[in-house]
Amino acid sequence: MRWQLLVVVLALVAIGVLLAGQQPVVLQQVASTVQPVTGGTYSEALIGAFGRLNPVLDFYNQADRDINKLIYSGLVGFDDRGLPVGDLAESWGISQDGTVYNFSIRPDASWHDGMPVTSADIIFTVNLLRSDDLPVPDDLREFWKQIEVLPLDDSTVQFRLPEAFSPFLDYAAFGVLPEHKLGSLSPAEIMDADFNLEPVGSGPYQFKSMLSEDGSIKGVVLTSFDDYHRETPFIDEIVFYYYPDSQSAVTAYLGGEVQGISQLDQATFYQVLAAPGINMYSGRLPQLTQIYLNLDDPDLPFFQDSNVRRALLMSLNRQWMIDNLLDSQSLIADGPIFPGSWAYYEDIERIPYNPDSALAALKEAGYTIPSGGSSVREKDGVPFSFELVHPATPAHTALAEAIRRDWSKLGIDVQLNPVSYEEILADYLEPRDYQAALVDINMTRSPDPDPYPFWDQAQINDGQNYSNWDDRQASEFLERARISTDVGERAQAYRNFQVRFTSEMPALPLFYPVFSYAVDQEVLGISMGPLYDLSDRHNTISSWYMVAQLAPAAPTDNPTPP
Repeated sequence: MRWQLLVVVLALVAIGVLLAGQQPVVLQQVASTVQPVTGGTYSEALIGAFGRLNPVLDFYNQADRDINKLIYSGLVGFDDRGLPVGDLAESWGISQDGTVYNFSIRPDASWHDGMPVTSADIIFTVNLLRSDDLPVPDDLREFWKQIEVLPLDDSTVQFRLPEAFSPFLDYAAFGVLPEHKLGSLSPAEIMDADFNLEPVGSGPYQFKSMLSEDGSIKGVVLTSFDDYHRETPFIDEIVFYYYPDSQSAVTAYLGGEVQGISQLDQATFYQVLAAPGINMYSGRLPQLTQIYLNLDDPDLPFFQDSNVRRALLMSLNRQWMIDNLLDSQSLIADGPIFPGSWAYYEDIERIPYNPDSALAALKEAGYTIPSGGSSVREKDGVPFSFELVHPATPAHTALAEAIRRDWSKLGIDVQLNPVSYEEILADYLEPRDYQAALVDINMTRSPDPDPYPFWDQAQINDGQNYSNWDDRQASEFLERARISTDVGERAQAYRNFQVRFTSEMPALPLFYPVFSYAVDQEVLGISMGPLYDLSDRHNTISSWYMVAQLAPAAPTDNPTPP
């Protein structure tokens, strides 16, 4: 045994001497990676009903927009930070004064029937957006009536604005319609055209068929468009099914009928979260829940003190409200510009929940509890008391009651007034006949933040500056950002505006709601950032895949140590 061991040792020493005199030996390592390949059918439950597959007619039907997002293309799209990216437009240029935009259409952009996309299609669609005979939102229709659109040639279109308006690119994202298919029809005829049932677009997916049952449309089938001008999708086919509510959609998923659920509400969120084999994706919605304060009411002197306004926000336990009233489906809001946006200032001041500091601020401002048994603070004989109008929904009522409880702990008296959304706008905000209002600001389909309509001085009387915030410094920042064509300069102006806003706190930002979307774990490659419309959940659909193969990675040279 000793002799055998000695032979082994001597052999190892000899091998070591030989290796020491040689160059390093190169070992080739080959690793395997997962590579998506074309194939598969993805099915998704949409909440809602079929209307028309036409992007000029889908403003009031989210289910239609979800499908149209895949069938049609715009001149531009937007990334998850709200920055414009070319879609049909290969490039664009802006005049120095910001009033002229030239777009060059991609030479390989084509309709699903093989015809090329041209400037005539762009102009045709804009003319429809101007039409009084189509259900286009009034403000959008009036906007396009002010814009002159000219074809410079078949592949170049020019927009002339009456004045510089930096958020214009938001408006250039409209879904373009084929002039050669609809140009012979009047707007009224387009409303009921067969085209809306068998659309032809230029997006990543093309219409294949309808799914009908008992004379009603139950779903829509799309197939990938091989000649798409951008990245061709991996998933061959997408089937959308319609369901009346989230619970029906969840039941369909649990029954194996669909692989994705387009929207989850508070009642179904945790049900889906507990289901095996499904992934949840969440993104910040373009909405802000906030409390408007009427800063111009002489009977409410406490609202005219910025320190008092900050104290009001500091005394609200917003995280408790999110956790207990909103099913954790919201984020604490810091200001009027959404986080994740290119314009959001990451170092914005956060107002924490601190009722003790809030109480100290009220005392320092001169608001005290009077002798005589009253529990309501007052100053100079004016009690700290006001009415909070709010939407008469169960969710908003619960929020309003929680807000009142938090403020009552400071000796503030709040009377709640629940009314409809329409009444809040028509009877309270627009005539400025309110004291405080709990509202939701919806900026859907507006990636550019543009807070100008809500906070500029010029919007106090006839605009949407419902708080009557008369601040020249903030207005200058907003006006500069609205006319500059330089993104860096605009971001700086918005940064300054946000600092000014949190310093003065003309309204009390509460929450940014969160949207949740569920997809079976068999569907891979999904990513979702902040949303500017619910249909943005499909922004990266060309990268989704259901079929993959193992592919060898490129060999790497790994020399062994000498």
